Amino acid sequence: MPLKTLKEYLDRNHIRYELIAHAPTFTSQETAASAHVPGRELAKTVIVRLDGRLAMAVLPATERLDLELLRTETGAAEARLADEDEFRGRFSECELGAMPPFGNLFDMDVYVENALEDDERIAFNAGTHSEIMRMRYEDFARAVKPTTVRMAASYVT
Repeated sequence: MPLKTLKEYLDRNHIRYELIAHAPTFTSQETAASAHVPGRELAKTVIVRLDGRLAMAVLPATERLDLELLRTETGAAEARLADEDEFRGRFSECELGAMPPFGNLFDMDVYVENALEDDERIAFNAGTHSEIMRMRYEDFARAVKPTTVRMAASYVT
């Protein structure tokens, strides 16, 4: 999805956002540093397969996905990382690894780490490795309607 499509969707739904350009980066931690956004506020999108169906797992850039915890929290029998070849075509207009967490625009379920709700704002890749968007978490949740679960490895007790 090009940035234009995402912006049109947000504008149509009266959702305010900020676009931040930064030097090209390829890891979520590099992106947070380059864009001057706290790592816990930058959401990374990980494409997973839950019972064979593609889904988005969205968690703070500072965290690591715990697939077993995600599987348990979602009630799935199987959870695994999706191979790039499995989802590349679905995001043909995005740079690989820079997909925005708007699964509703890609016919995908979205699962968000509940720790992201603690921040007033959320930032995420906007389809490229050199731009992020930032908006209120409340607006993101209203637009995407994600399922909130625990899935970050550091939150396992």
